[in-house]
Amino acid sequence: MHAAAPRASKVPAVTLAFWIIKIAATTLGETAGDALSMTLDLGYAVSTLIFFACFVVAVAAQVSAKRFHPFLYWAVIVATTTVGTTMADFADRSLGIGYVGGSLVLLVLLVAVLALWWKTTGSISVNHIVKPRDEIFYWLAILTSNTLGTALGDFFADDSGLGFEGAALVFAALLVIIAAAYFLTELSHTLLFWAAFILTRPLGATLGDTLTKPLAEGGLNLSRISSSALIAVFIVVCILVTSRRSAEGQTAAP
Repeated sequence: MHAAAPRASKVPAVTLAFWIIKIAATTLGETAGDALSMTLDLGYAVSTLIFFACFVVAVAAQVSAKRFHPFLYWAVIVATTTVGTTMADFADRSLGIGYVGGSLVLLVLLVAVLALWWKTTGSISVNHIVKPRDEIFYWLAILTSNTLGTALGDFFADDSGLGFEGAALVFAALLVIIAAAYFLTELSHTLLFWAAFILTRPLGATLGDTLTKPLAEGGLNLSRISSSALIAVFIVVCILVTSRRSAEGQTAAP
């Protein structure tokens, strides 16, 4: 009797393409979140409820799926970035917690999720996510980290005086340092992954704000809705290209 083949992971391999799509998804989360809460004037609370409902539906479909579906996976990622945008804005601006207070609360929540994940499963590695329990922890950590990233991005862009472009350069530089640490040091790759995952969110947030904020605030004053549509098209093209290459690689493999 042959042993059952191990189930394939339900999350994509962490490659350069992964990070490109991730940054685009976080940028889309910023522009789409602001489009609903500001352009359509639904407010942060109502927008958060709408996006959270979308997240719950998407993550339920992802967890119940038997295998990896790239469009479904990235739909959940986008859902976490949109709800993260409006949730952080609601806490910072509507509740008056402020960027620093919101960031500290979210950092504690993220550490708590990762600690509980580690205690429950013995690992927080993202290399092979198969079991529903691991997936639930994975998505909770991603939702929390994306919300934290929004608060960090707003703090550096608004309160620090760096502006949108300056904040984007800071986060880009930090990501370069993390990439160098990945290739040149023996630091935990899991730790570096989560550090990079957190920092891509504020990078995307500041890029999104650069596109859509008024000229007087340092932005390009582009439409939030049209910017969101263009970024969504870019993400779809990237997913199609990477999925095709993955399929060709599997076909060519002996």
